[in-house]
Amino acid sequence: MGTGPYATGFCFMRVTICLSSLILLAACGSEEGGGRQPGVATNIVDRALPDRMDAEPTSNAIQTAEAPPAVDAPPPPYAPTGLIPASLQGRWTGVDDRCGDRAADLELTIEPENFVFHESVGAVQSVTQGEEGGVRVTAAFTGEGQSWTRTLDLRPSADGGRLTIVNDGIATTRKRC
Repeated sequence: MGTGPYATGFCFMRVTICLSSLILLAACGSEEGGGRQPGVATNIVDRALPDRMDAEPTSNAIQTAEAPPAVDAPPPPYAPTGLIPASLQGRWTGVDDRCGDRAADLELTIEPENFVFHESVGAVQSVTQGEEGGVRVTAAFTGEGQSWTRTLDLRPSADGGRLTIVNDGIATTRKRC
């Protein structure tokens, strides 16, 4: 088997394959100890620039004169879900009206996402914290064949029994039913 001209080439190829396999196995190594072997560069930059230092800025380099200004974030919604707070939800009517009288002009039902007035309904678009512990609600209203958008300030009394709603500068107080 081993005296022809191809025998030495075949033998050389076998040795090359064996050595390549051994080199690959040695390169893989074990993952113990962080997977790095001492003296082995894993990044060519590690080998090329081992003691790299940043250059000093030149006299004409661009430098920041001051820190960027802090920008205040907009106030968070009063309710994380953008809904009317549960403390304001429920049935309300005029201070002098009888609870349960559906014909009362100041009859109002506040739901998490809607105002239901006597002749209109307002779908809540946003809820933010207002003044004096109240909330500011923007809602899209429909009623009697018309549509409009209003921002209402809802201000509950300390005991929660009364609710003042300010609409276009006009305040109306209702009692809880």
